[in-house]
Amino acid sequence: MGLKLIRITAQAFLGVVNAVYCEDTTRSEFESYFSGSKIINRRLSIVKNDEIHMKVVILCGGKGTRLREETEFRPKPMVPIGGQPILWHIMKIYAHYGHREFILCLGYKAEMIRDYFRNYLWNTCDATLKLGRAPDVRFHNRHDEEDWTVTLAYTGRESGTAHRMKRVQKYLTQEKTFLLTYGDGVSNIDINESIGCHENAGKICTLAAVHPAGRYGALSIDEGGRIHTFSEKPQVEAAYISGGFMVCDYKIFRYLERGPEIMFEREPIADLVRDGELNSYRHDGFWQSMDTYQEAQYLNHLWQTGAAPWKVWSDRAPVKASAAANTVKAKK
Repeated sequence: MGLKLIRITAQAFLGVVNAVYCEDTTRSEFESYFSGSKIINRRLSIVKNDEIHMKVVILCGGKGTRLREETEFRPKPMVPIGGQPILWHIMKIYAHYGHREFILCLGYKAEMIRDYFRNYLWNTCDATLKLGRAPDVRFHNRHDEEDWTVTLAYTGRESGTAHRMKRVQKYLTQEKTFLLTYGDGVSNIDINESIGCHENAGKICTLAAVHPAGRYGALSIDEGGRIHTFSEKPQVEAAYISGGFMVCDYKIFRYLERGPEIMFEREPIADLVRDGELNSYRHDGFWQSMDTYQEAQYLNHLWQTGAAPWKVWSDRAPVKASAAANTVKAKK
């Protein structure tokens, strides 16, 4: 496509080409190949999906008391959407953008999340078992998640979110940027574009600013108290809230030195705001948390009807695996 490169600036730790001056090409040609690209005065900021590799920390330890119908029996990240836990959906979003190294902060009913990943092959593949004195198991299929790595870190049953983050600091690379989100919300956010926003801002933390779904009737009222319009439940509210999907510099751990009960969303966030180190990436697309049973039903309805906006990945047909690569010897 008639591309003439004049200068390239790269950041090695991200593997991201940040700036390219280009001639004889079109905006659509670039934006169809690169995610999160911006062209201003013939200057192209590029973030290519398969060139970014960041660790993803997911907070999975809370009790989810508002979703008691489900969380009495399982941790909220394991509440299913279309047969797979919402945690899987969140991980698929990140993996689509090239981030496949996950650190899960476990707490309440941690054993259920451990069992899910320990038995992932059993739950996704056909298997043949040989019963006898030399038993073995042969898995016949491949799955799309074979390039994922998952660290399962127990961070305490009653810990606050700040303490959970602090407990997994040892699994993160020093001075490297990482990604952080909650285990109960899905979105069609462009992860790599949010990373570009974070790098441009130069702050310690960038969070996704999203529009919450409307839960209450919205009124338009004049000064005399007269109601002019009433919307039973608007699709989204006008205000922005924090939707997770954060990008964090390693320096964020300086703000997490307090006790185990501290919530990241309180004192640490307030301190970041005070120091001018909190940035936002405004996302006006789909975002939905799973805080109530009705919201769980809504997300399942979207998935079952093929209308799930957060499904940004494409499904691949199952591939038959070689017998040698998928034979697991059972312990005697």
